[in-house]
Amino acid sequence: MRRWPARGWNVAIPLLALVVLAATWGRSLPGVLVAVVALLLAGAVLSAVHHAEVVAHKVGEPYGSLVLAVAVTVIEVALIVSMMASGGAKAGSLARDTVFAAVMITCTGIVGLSLLIGTARHRVVVFNAEGTGGALATLATVATLSLVLPTFTTSSPGAAFSPAQLAFAAVASLGLYLLFMLTQTVRHRDYFLPVTAEGEVLPPDEHAVAPSGRRTLVSLGLLLVALVAVVGLAKVESPVIERVVLGAGLPESLVGVVIALLVLLPETLAAVRAARRGRMQTSLNLALGSAMASIGLTIPAIALASIWLAGPLVLGLGSVHMVLLALTVGVSILTVVPGRATLLQAGVHLALFAAFLFLAVSP
Repeated sequence: MRRWPARGWNVAIPLLALVVLAATWGRSLPGVLVAVVALLLAGAVLSAVHHAEVVAHKVGEPYGSLVLAVAVTVIEVALIVSMMASGGAKAGSLARDTVFAAVMITCTGIVGLSLLIGTARHRVVVFNAEGTGGALATLATVATLSLVLPTFTTSSPGAAFSPAQLAFAAVASLGLYLLFMLTQTVRHRDYFLPVTAEGEVLPPDEHAVAPSGRRTLVSLGLLLVALVAVVGLAKVESPVIERVVLGAGLPESLVGVVIALLVLLPETLAAVRAARRGRMQTSLNLALGSAMASIGLTIPAIALASIWLAGPLVLGLGSVHMVLLALTVGVSILTVVPGRATLLQAGVHLALFAAFLFLAVSP
């Protein structure tokens, strides 16, 4: 039986990472410290996944997936707003680039990798098409409202909303996300639980002892500390990443993609672990929930922040990214509708993920 130890590396690493984050924030790091920060970042990711599993085992699905997705997104949103406030005019497209990267990484990368791991072990993976389809429909709607329409509206120059349009997109995104959370956790919770090939809900993991309430609260606190460290240390590493990217003659936009990949590592590892246990629904909850939280929380936050932020707020995607988004939504629909997937679907999603990364390197 698996137990949940409260001592050891899973306690020390997040606290040490937070101390190093406070000591290195806003400073230029020498090579040795860059390596130390990178190691602590990796340790904080693993620690976040461990504590997320503790919380998830106590509260059950889909609450466990929701806790991890919302926690990392709230911290990420705070970082985005702070970077926009200090970044000047060139930060006007930061929110768009971050949200789009999150959608592509989760819907193609995390979903594709989870399907690959799941089908490698179980040949065919199953999930609830009703719950996953509802999540995908919500994601497609908020992504189109927030990232596609600004390119075609005419009230403001460029790919930007007018203040009224931005307010509408913010309210619609937040409202749809809250409605989805209500559906996922209260009204139709059974639609988001892992299922067997016969459609029966899988029981909780019988190989793990349920943690105590105190242990769960400790893990929840350490999860938040670890996620703050993950997002913060990724930002600390960003100048080094930027120097490497620009030194290699690659587009500056690739920096945001690399940082998004680092920030989403906890969800990626948690989704892969769930897929290995045959709980594909949990993997999809994590992937689609993270993408939805990224839009549903980021757009309202920057809409409020735009009151005091100077400069234009660019949200509309370019033509290449719109094509990628449309293709991703279409492929995801075809993956979700049958309620089961094979290695072929894994390959298609990963091919889209590779196309996203390739076009980020060679636009």
